[in-house]
Amino acid sequence: MSDIGFTLFDTAIGRCGIAWSERGVTGVGFPEKNERALRERLTRRFSAAQEGAPPPVIQRAIDDIVALIGGERRDLAHIPIDMTDVPEFNRQVYAIARAIGPGETRSYGEIAAQLGDRLLARDVGQALGQNPFPIIVPCHRVLAAGGKMGGFSAPGGMSTKLRLLSIEGAQPGGPMLFDRLPLAMRDSGRG
Repeated sequence: MSDIGFTLFDTAIGRCGIAWSERGVTGVGFPEKNERALRERLTRRFSAAQEGAPPPVIQRAIDDIVALIGGERRDLAHIPIDMTDVPEFNRQVYAIARAIGPGETRSYGEIAAQLGDRLLARDVGQALGQNPFPIIVPCHRVLAAGGKMGGFSAPGGMSTKLRLLSIEGAQPGGPMLFDRLPLAMRDSGRG
């Protein structure tokens, strides 16, 4: 992968885009109001990128993204991402978010706790709102406290987040969120 490029591709939620460098994916674009708007957003974000055919590793990423959005269980953790221009705090948040498997969810507070301070929950939310790699860094799997949906900055907002969670079999606010609690807490009614 010696060139910086981007391409558009079709998914079950609409036309998406992906940009890459020699290090990996530099960004993913979700559907916009039309293809022209998506192309403009990608070229604005990645001004040096030229539209073209993706190299094999990026084509595999596209195939897996299409399959996941189409309802197949896929883990996208293998996709290389280029975080050259990503702030260090965001890198840490994205690494934790990438470890959340399909069908699972975490809260902003849980990620903040993994970073060492639950008071960073708002900062975690801001970092995820800046996520240039949606779906590869699965920010849709991160919820607000109490299983509430929280935000989602990708086009389509909450409806896109809910659709992705539904495709993956997650149950926001349902049993899967509480399955992670220690058995003693579930049985005692605490938590």
